[in-house]
Amino acid sequence: MEINIILFPNFETLDVFGPAEVFGKVEKFRLDYFSLNGGIITNNDNIRIATKKIEDIKNTAASVLFIPGGTGTRIEINNPELLNAIKKIAENSKYVLTVCTGSALLAKTGLLDTHKATSNKRAMDWVKTSSDKVLWDDDARWIKDDKYYTSSGISAGIDMALSFVKDLFGFDEAEKISLRMEYNWQTEN
Repeated sequence: MEINIILFPNFETLDVFGPAEVFGKVEKFRLDYFSLNGGIITNNDNIRIATKKIEDIKNTAASVLFIPGGTGTRIEINNPELLNAIKKIAENSKYVLTVCTGSALLAKTGLLDTHKATSNKRAMDWVKTSSDKVLWDDDARWIKDDKYYTSSGISAGIDMALSFVKDLFGFDEAEKISLRMEYNWQTEN
């Protein structure tokens, strides 16, 4: 199963690499990194990641779209080219996962309308401006609604990723990963 990770300048480091640590331990997952135009994407922590062009995503009915948050979402929420690409890919993905303010980008496409979702608690007021049709939950650590998984900020993405693995492969597989990571998985959302 392809995990297609969308990056943009100033993505949040742990939003991406916490869940990537989880996904990378699942034999059936293959991770790949994409951005609108491809090339090197840099964030506030000076992390530099080589990405492929978003148009090169081989979107299948079994693929997963993953959207992190970070300060870059404040700019990208006004980028119609990226939002249209996210919408198209999300519509054709089996699952869509967001961490932190990545939920605002997905909400702006209209795909989260009438769905329950959450985001970073410190940015929730801003996130809510992306859509008033989303059923925003101010308290949840993560939420699954239909094919959409959204999580609160930063480390909550790890809990969501483990829960995603649990939903697909069972509790024992997710727990094995959390123990290997020496991570105290918060199983309650």
